[in-house]
Amino acid sequence: MHHSDAVILRVYELTKEFDGIVAVDHVSFAISRGEIVGLLGANGAGKTTTLQLILGLIRPTSGRIEIFGQDLECHRIEILRRMNFSSVGVNLPPNLTVWENLWLFAQLYAVPHAEERIAAVLDLLEIAHLRNARTGRLSSGEMTRVNLCKALLNDPELLLLDEPTASLDPNIADKVRRLLRQIQRERQIAMLYTSHNMRDIEEVCDRILFLHRGRIIAEGSPREILRHFRTRTLEEVFIRIARSGEILVGPEER
Repeated sequence: MHHSDAVILRVYELTKEFDGIVAVDHVSFAISRGEIVGLLGANGAGKTTTLQLILGLIRPTSGRIEIFGQDLECHRIEILRRMNFSSVGVNLPPNLTVWENLWLFAQLYAVPHAEERIAAVLDLLEIAHLRNARTGRLSSGEMTRVNLCKALLNDPELLLLDEPTASLDPNIADKVRRLLRQIQRERQIAMLYTSHNMRDIEEVCDRILFLHRGRIIAEGSPREILRHFRTRTLEEVFIRIARSGEILVGPEER
């Protein structure tokens, strides 16, 4: 499945320890151009740490990250220019307007035709009416969409999405899912996606990685995972793994 030229992100034996506690434990996976991969696991499973490592915000204890065929450690700046991320935890300056915040990021990413690009992403996420609103006054759902606008500004080839539909009502969440699929089709962006919303994962992701205590314990398409665990929903798989770290299924498996 991974033609080497189409691999956007490759993670080898990635390990991160904090004060002797292993947060990410010899994780390896690859994501191809145009593929949306879901990273699942209970809180503390290592999802956020994995994203922070891939963003170069923290350095791995051991292992290697290659993005666009280059080593992240050596080519961090040029790699980061071609990717972006959206996270619930990102606080944009609250006293700036939505437009000013996006303008700031457009400058940071050296986005060509910044004004048109900002207008386009605001339209895409249906929040053009908020352009002059102070960011600090937005609802959490509006804020989530502003973060997605920021993430799409530089037309990234790799997009990291940490809980991109958190605090969205079902209608907007559905629109965001469709939008991500549309972007995937039109622009062939690779995405790594964390969510606690299993509907998101089922509808958007081509493949899922299940993390438990820093290790990948299951991997496959949503359908393959359901078959493997013999469950009807990903929610059931999630609960089983979270409660027991169980990867065992019936003896007649495969």
